[in-house]
Amino acid sequence: MRFKFKKNKIKLLYTEAKNAHKYPDVIDDFFEVMAIIAAAESEQDLYANKGLRFEKLSGKRGKENQRSLRLNKQWRLIVILEKDESNPGKYVLIVDIEDYH
Repeated sequence: MRFKFKKNKIKLLYTEAKNAHKYPDVIDDFFEVMAIIAAAESEQDLYANKGLRFEKLSGKRGKENQRSLRLNKQWRLIVILEKDESNPGKYVLIVDIEDYH
């Protein structure tokens, strides 16, 4: 699937590993999950990978259609699936990396 970044800090983390020290013990997992997203043909591929625990968030975040992908036991990648007007299908908007503990 195609993806875009909502925050420049996450884009720089992906493209240049900038400030990787702020995400201890999770940077390798982040790049692994990004590779899975890039290889996925649709959101069904993300749901099929049970280790990702791809799920819609509840509450306010659920109303914003935010979902999470598990990076490890502690960290989650927060994303939104959006329709691409210029290209058929959806893309993944990478919102942020969050510590769930």
